[in-house]
Parts: sequence; C-alpha cells; structure tokens
Amino acid sequence: MEFEQLITLITAVSDSELTRFSYEENGTVIQMRKEKEEKLVTVNGVPQEVPVVMEQNAAPTAEKEADKVAGNVVTSPLVGTFYASSSPDAEPFIKVGDSVKKGQVLGIVEAMKLMNEIESDYDGTVKKILVSNEDVIEYGQPMFVIG
Repeated sequence: MEFEQLITLITAVSDSELTRFSYEENGTVIQMRKEKEEKLVTVNGVPQEVPVVMEQNAAPTAEKEADKVAGNVVTSPLVGTFYASSSPDAEPFIKVGDSVKKGQVLGIVEAMKLMNEIESDYDGTVKKILVSNEDVIEYGQPMFVIG
C-alpha cells in the first residue's frame, strides 16, 4: 500500500463512526482502533463516567438553532440519554406544532438508570425540537423551543 493510500485510509477511518478497522494485503496487516472519549461527571455527588458520543460542538450548535427560533428554550437539567417516547414502539411525547401546557412531559432523560421526565416550563406551541431520540445530552443543553 502506498503512503498516500495509507493516509487516505487513516483519514477515512478517523472521520467515520467506526471504532475498529482491520485490513490485510499481501501479508501486511493494518489494524486501527478508535477509543471512545469519556467524561467523568458528578450527579448528586456520585462520580460516573459518561460516554461522549456527540461532537464537542454539538451543544453550541443546538444553542445557535435555539437562537434562530423565537420562543422560550427548555434546557436539560442533567447529563444523560434523551428519549422522545416512553418506549421504543410508543409515539413521541410531542411533535413540532403541538400545543403544550406547563408541566406537560416533553421527553425523558435517563441518567444512572433512572428515567427523569422533562416537563415544559411554559404554555405554548412546540416551535423546534433540538434533540433526537437516544442523543447523549449535556447539562444545560437546549432541547426544545416553546413559543
């Protein structure tokens, strides 16, 4: 394998979501492995490791999206995994255009095996949903815009 081809291969694997890659040609073996980045966070005084599966700029991007739409922004009160519905085969709690009342469940964030309901702080209409089902979210990350 030529040097330029090797560099192209390394770049392609680095830019992809692959965590492991193996290639063999004419007795030469190339193996690449990408470790997942983890963050140590403290929830209620208990340290825990949380895998980071989103880009480092994901929260600022969500904030920029929230700025584009006028309304009240509902942010995540904790770090965890977001779920749009109560079970995989259930309808999402809300969709863009739905009317919501203060206290209505918008989604669920799982943290430390506990399911935490995310409730609306506002009455209004769902203008934008800034997170997708099963996204890993950060504390304070914008999730919904209610207008």
